[in-house]
Amino acid sequence: MTSWHIRGVVLPGQEPRDLWIADGVIVDGPVSDAQTVTDCWVMPGLVDAHCHIGLGAEGAVPPQVAQAQALADRNAGVLLVRDCGVPSDTRWIDDRADLPRIVRAGQHIARTKRYIRHLGIELEPDQLVDEVRRQAKRGDGWVKLVGDWIDRSVGDLAPSFPAEVAAQAVAAAHEEGVRMTAHCFGEQSVAELVAAGIDCIEHGTGLSDDVIEQMAARGTALVPTMCNLDNFPLYAFEGEAKFPVYTAHMKDLFARHHATLGKAREAGVPIYCGTDAGTVVTHGRAPSEVEHLGRIGDADFALGAATWRARAWLGAGCLDVGDSADLVVYPADPREDLRVVCGPSLVILRGQIVVGGR
Repeated sequence: MTSWHIRGVVLPGQEPRDLWIADGVIVDGPVSDAQTVTDCWVMPGLVDAHCHIGLGAEGAVPPQVAQAQALADRNAGVLLVRDCGVPSDTRWIDDRADLPRIVRAGQHIARTKRYIRHLGIELEPDQLVDEVRRQAKRGDGWVKLVGDWIDRSVGDLAPSFPAEVAAQAVAAAHEEGVRMTAHCFGEQSVAELVAAGIDCIEHGTGLSDDVIEQMAARGTALVPTMCNLDNFPLYAFEGEAKFPVYTAHMKDLFARHHATLGKAREAGVPIYCGTDAGTVVTHGRAPSEVEHLGRIGDADFALGAATWRARAWLGAGCLDVGDSADLVVYPADPREDLRVVCGPSLVILRGQIVVGGR
């Protein structure tokens, strides 16, 4: 296995330093016969904290498609993925040294006929707690709930489960030793789930000032998936003929989503990079999500949300001695221009170059 000596600015630091890589991990140097890379900027491998490797528009995809999805993410510099729900078994990816690491959340748990067909396990409220316990055993420390979706009986977004049942589900996840996250577009579901002590919110377009304050105080994370929020006008248009109230609601959520997410950042809510790749959003979009995050905060905020802060949140290494050598090398400082993230010079996974350098 090739050893490496990388001399560059390792973000979030400011000054050049030496990284020594041997046997796939960061080590104390120097290392004899190491190949040297200099005059560069380095970040821990990017994180896509809301991604669906193994999922397509019609549900589970075959392994060759999942592999292509994983490679698209890896080639963009994503070396750690938090899977936010897939119906297929992707454990075989763990045996591939050339593919990103995955932290799994089992399968989406949704209300009967209140979600996209083929994607989730659909059930009624009295079945929710037991299913949370089952999915907790399928994942790697996470469970994913569909917190709200359009309710055709009212013609608008509505919580998938009664507040008291959702709270029981959150408690059950914690009893099982896992964290729970939830898809939430509207206002009511996110308020009820944050009050119940949920660990993370996906999307979060319906956050009120009070809920933002609660999230900041509790340390409840937010993964806004701004790449996917760009599709809100499409979602609104698709429902316009039958559900005008829903359409107006989605348009309003979209119109103010930058302001909403900006308030969350200013309040100190932990925010992380996630694309929602897998159905509407294509894989490999994490650099675009970083640029989106730069619209609600500065470059350090956007880059940290996709790298060092996100990795610490998920319990992954950040290039300390003993950590797996999972890193991305850039020819320029991405803090000066976030578009630099779109063009890595090298992607190194488990100590080996997987993109560039050939």
